[in-house]
Amino acid sequence: MIWLGALLVLAGAGLAGARLRYRVVTVVGSSMTPTFHDGDRLLVRRTRTVRRGTPLVFAPPGRPRPGDPPWLVKRATATPGDPVPPEMAAVVRHPVVPVGYLAVLGDNPHSLDSRRFGLVPVAAVLGVVVRRLAAGDPV
Repeated sequence: MIWLGALLVLAGAGLAGARLRYRVVTVVGSSMTPTFHDGDRLLVRRTRTVRRGTPLVFAPPGRPRPGDPPWLVKRATATPGDPVPPEMAAVVRHPVVPVGYLAVLGDNPHSLDSRRFGLVPVAAVLGVVVRRLAAGDPV
């Protein structure tokens, strides 16, 4: 009987640890189409270590207006030390991405991303997308 109690305690601790490390985020809008669509649920691993090409979730820049989504989903296109992509030159005034920042683009060419709001502070990053969850996947 004691081993069953210990097993339940360990299982609860493991679940609590997973909830701290992972988060489910719902995509709002079409900025990542065709990769992700409005309403898709994404499993996000909390981290601020991001590699170029990785989809990530971060807090919107500036002061969000009421009704704005709490998180944005974009793809990291340049990390610290990388050259700033040419399509961002009008907004970003650095030749390379400085330490502590990322350049992000949506997969949809009409996305609101670094071409409009500039570089994203790494401190604003919630984490990287691990995978899209299917409709029946538990949360």
